Amino acid sequence: MKLVFLGPPGAGKGTLALRMTKILNAPHISTGNIFREAIAAASQLGLKVKAIVDAGKLVDDGTTIELVRERLARADVVDSYILDGFPRTIAQAEALSGFSNIDRVVNFDVPDSVVIERLSGRFVCRKCGFNWHKTFNPPEKDGVCDKCGGEVYTREDDRAEAVKKRLDVYREQTAPLIEYYRKKGLLVDIDARPDVDSIVENLKKLLRT
Repeated sequence: MKLVFLGPPGAGKGTLALRMTKILNAPHISTGNIFREAIAAASQLGLKVKAIVDAGKLVDDGTTIELVRERLARADVVDSYILDGFPRTIAQAEALSGFSNIDRVVNFDVPDSVVIERLSGRFVCRKCGFNWHKTFNPPEKDGVCDKCGGEVYTREDDRAEAVKKRLDVYREQTAPLIEYYRKKGLLVDIDARPDVDSIVENLKKLLRT
């Protein structure tokens, strides 16, 4: 099964994709990983991405589309995959339809208030990168990672005001994809407010219908 995961930042798409890859035996394909792999390989496109990222800019549609096209041409995703972070725009969605046929688009629906609570309460370890949360999963000692003893901090883009801006960008650029795919009969909505186990069970039921 070939899936696209849609949803605002903080909806849990990455966590849920990792869970579903094991259940569906479908590789998790995220644009972030594609970018990092291309940069590490120092390919022509990778060098272009590195220059864009180093300049603090967003990778343009054309470059992103070409990298995703290359990734979806590999043998491990001929029958199934979970796309996370692509497409982000209607232009990307139209391009995707030209080189891959998707089966379902899962829209993880979650209110802005929940997203702000989730992300503004998140802490990240500078050393190992593990995510903690002041409400749901706090470290035993304030500011210190239980796993490696590294410093735990709040990323700038996880502060409440920054989260609100990220949500504004999502509503403007990516939310139109919801209606785009709904009109094509590919969209399924799922409540992303419950715990991960509950969402996974609900998603399994939805994908069987």
